[in-house]
Amino acid sequence: MKLQRNGRSKALAIGAMALVSSLSLAACGSDDNSNSGTSGSTSAAAGGSTIKCGKAGNLLGAGSSAQATAVDVWKTNFAAACSGSTVNYQAPGSGAGIQQFTQGKVTFAGSDSALKPAEVDASKAVCTGGQGIDLPMAGGLVSLVFNVDGVDSLILDGPTAAKIFDTQITKWNDPAIVALNPSAKLPDAEIQTFHRSEDSGTTENLTKYFAAASNGAWSYPASKAWAGKNGQSATGSAGVAAQVKQVKNSISYVELAYAQTNNLKSAAIATGASKPVEATAANAANTFAKAKIAGTGSDLALKLDYATKDEGSYPLVLVTYEIVCDKGNKAETLDTLKSFLTYTASDAGQKAAGEKGYVPLPKELTDKVNGIIPTLA
Repeated sequence: MKLQRNGRSKALAIGAMALVSSLSLAACGSDDNSNSGTSGSTSAAAGGSTIKCGKAGNLLGAGSSAQATAVDVWKTNFAAACSGSTVNYQAPGSGAGIQQFTQGKVTFAGSDSALKPAEVDASKAVCTGGQGIDLPMAGGLVSLVFNVDGVDSLILDGPTAAKIFDTQITKWNDPAIVALNPSAKLPDAEIQTFHRSEDSGTTENLTKYFAAASNGAWSYPASKAWAGKNGQSATGSAGVAAQVKQVKNSISYVELAYAQTNNLKSAAIATGASKPVEATAANAANTFAKAKIAGTGSDLALKLDYATKDEGSYPLVLVTYEIVCDKGNKAETLDTLKSFLTYTASDAGQKAAGEKGYVPLPKELTDKVNGIIPTLA
């Protein structure tokens, strides 16, 4: 049966979360990690937390570059606690990760967007007797990063940002940008936009925001594949961040972690609230607090409000899912998979990611994730 999204969404009621913004970003690709510990037991991990190791095994994962730094931290802590267990995660992008998962090449995929019905159908070929499901694991936000001569702060709204990325607005001193930034010294310079070259869940989240908040200025459907006119492309979040850092009068979109690590300026977004909302983890947490579950059964895909006008709620958020089989997992990796995911969804795992610039997910949501993990078969 196809995975369905329905209107029986349940609110995730939480308060706003305090977050740590200091981070250190590693490269998207990852190597195996192994260290000392006690497989099949509960072992100490970084920060004094404990990890239930389970049966030792080797997990292969691929997908989202947005969560690469979080996975680097998680797998290091996991391997240090659990002797003989390793996690190898490569980050070619969400689309490639889902493809590898449905081809049976990896145990789990990381994706910044939930599985489409066709992808769920494709997963049934490798999830014997089951299907792929979405488990939200790493929260974040998409930052509109810019490098404009003489401009330290910038405000954009949905219609203006959409027109910039579709080259309907081509100069930094365009009247629409000036109207949002009356005190800024905007140069009479061409805008250089950068977008992702590969299928990207970050691109899909950006275009979902454009679809919801651009008042029709973005005429394309939300998609992992870039559809806007013109602009230049680069591979991965690291690639577009590097381009903005090097190219004057440029703009792109990356996760907050990449913006901070590369010392890139992030635009505030005028949402209709009383003042523009800054791209901070705390403001993203306010948006996650009102997320709803759109998936059914074991699937925990979220519905995010990209058009929010709530005070202090940053609208351009994303969540990366770990995509796994609900049934039909390989026996030799199932125990390790459950152990690893239990750690990543734990308070300690979410805190470890938060220290690298991610947004710890609401506890009501991680409790739901931890209710699903033991049922994987």
